[in-house]
Amino acid sequence: MMIHEITEKVGRFKARKRVGRGEGSGNGKTAGRGHKGAKSRAGYSRRASYEGGQLPWFQRFPKRGFSNAAFKKHFHVINLKVIEERFDDGAEIDLDSLAAARLIRDTQLPLKVLGEGELTKKFTVTAAKFSASARKKIEAAGGTCTEAVRKPSTPKVEGDSKKSKKSKKNESADVSDSDSN
Repeated sequence: MMIHEITEKVGRFKARKRVGRGEGSGNGKTAGRGHKGAKSRAGYSRRASYEGGQLPWFQRFPKRGFSNAAFKKHFHVINLKVIEERFDDGAEIDLDSLAAARLIRDTQLPLKVLGEGELTKKFTVTAAKFSASARKKIEAAGGTCTEAVRKPSTPKVEGDSKKSKKSKKNESADVSDSDSN
């Protein structure tokens, strides 16, 4: 008998541990939590990196250098083979059409088109960036590539900033000066 023959019969998943079902089960009364202390109470949880007050592992090491991770530009990425499969000849492809086809999650990030796959259909593609191979393949198939960066819209609310308050004061002062003349 081999191990794979045993595991076939036993099954894939281990049954969950049913606690607090009497002393005879071996996990009764305290249900494997021990006596007293925060860990025995309901609703207890702690940060994964918490070490009980000891200086955490990450803080023990000197920090040197610089990471560009916080300034990385994020894109929705799509390959030509996906566009070829999902769109008809002559289609206009942009963030909105890709979101409607559920190929990208939303339209918040800019779009980058990559050149994996072959292209036989003619497309009009609008994106923030194109790889060199993608641009070459789209134009070779008779399509067009348009680079357009769409900035996310942030609604402006009047009267929120200090600058607008100062400018309103100055405007009212100018109006009162002109009235007195």
